[in-house]
Amino acid sequence: MTTQERIDGLADALTVAGMLTDQSWRNALKAVPRHVFAPETGWAVPDRPRYEGFAIDRDADAATWWDAVYSNTAIAIQLDDGAGDPLSGAGQWTSSCSAPGIVVVFLQELRPLDHHRVLEIGTGTGWTAGLLTWRLGAANVTSVEIDAALAARAAGNLKVAGLAPNLVVGDGALGHPDGAPYDRVHVTCAVERVPHSWVAQCRPGGVLVLPWSPGWGIGHLARLTATGDGRAIGGLTGPAGFMMLRSQRRPLGTPEASDPADRSSTLFDPRLLLAESAGAEVAIAALVPGVRSHVEAAPDGSCRVWAVDTHGPSWTCAQYEPGRTDYPVQQHGPRRLWNEVETAYLRWVAWGRPDRERFGLTVTPDAQEVWLDTPDSPIRP
Repeated sequence: MTTQERIDGLADALTVAGMLTDQSWRNALKAVPRHVFAPETGWAVPDRPRYEGFAIDRDADAATWWDAVYSNTAIAIQLDDGAGDPLSGAGQWTSSCSAPGIVVVFLQELRPLDHHRVLEIGTGTGWTAGLLTWRLGAANVTSVEIDAALAARAAGNLKVAGLAPNLVVGDGALGHPDGAPYDRVHVTCAVERVPHSWVAQCRPGGVLVLPWSPGWGIGHLARLTATGDGRAIGGLTGPAGFMMLRSQRRPLGTPEASDPADRSSTLFDPRLLLAESAGAEVAIAALVPGVRSHVEAAPDGSCRVWAVDTHGPSWTCAQYEPGRTDYPVQQHGPRRLWNEVETAYLRWVAWGRPDRERFGLTVTPDAQEVWLDTPDSPIRP
């Protein structure tokens, strides 16, 4: 199979899945082939629920490598900020070649016009910077990468592809004011709080497309528009699970099991908090700020749902067990987090169970608010 046949097969699959809808980005996939930016070895995870990852090695098994590169599969290129071995898959992903499906969805949400100037946050492998460069021209694309080694690798990949956007080594949270104003801001790492520098560097009417990850659930694609008065306002359009901006990383896993906890029980099925609706996840994130979720599932159908205060000692854990009519709850610390998340979920129910697309964000120089249906209806705890 030729490379062009592989690209066409990938584009066809993304089109059938409803991810690729704009012919110009199909042409970009052909002009900027993904294999130029993919690592020779790495850990690949298809973008499908509950799918196990696997190692890829171009020299040892070229067929598997090519299949992974030209399928809707994310490939780790860095673990633990370079300390881990991507081939092992063991460790925290800190950079990847994102799955093509989410890449084209983000680029389509960006909706750039000819000659638009784009600021990209997170160069990674350089692939999305390359796609943007093919579409808009090298002079109109600036991509910022905090990791010098990754930036050098991306520069090499782009050179092989015959592309030369402006690459900057620096903290993406600060943007790149020297190139402002931008028409579009394309963000490839997740944020809980949108840095206002990105808004300030956008011209009025400019668009920011970013993964918003408040900590509860996987995360959401946000499309915001700069209003020209220091604000950016927009809605949530779909799912987006990305690695966090380095300055906004949160702890992972569960708290110390030895922490003393108050014990009680609940009739509320804790699985609903993360399996019911993305809209419920947005509501909980807005109503229970500063809290992240964590789930531990067992083969017998039981699971434990955690809510952990990212800025303090409080946590709660509720355990679902098949066959029980009530479920054990543990709570630790000054915040009664189980009470907070259960109340937030039921408040979402009282609103009529709105879906994710009815929620949005407003970013100002000093604050960030989640709203329902209209920016005039902010959600507050």
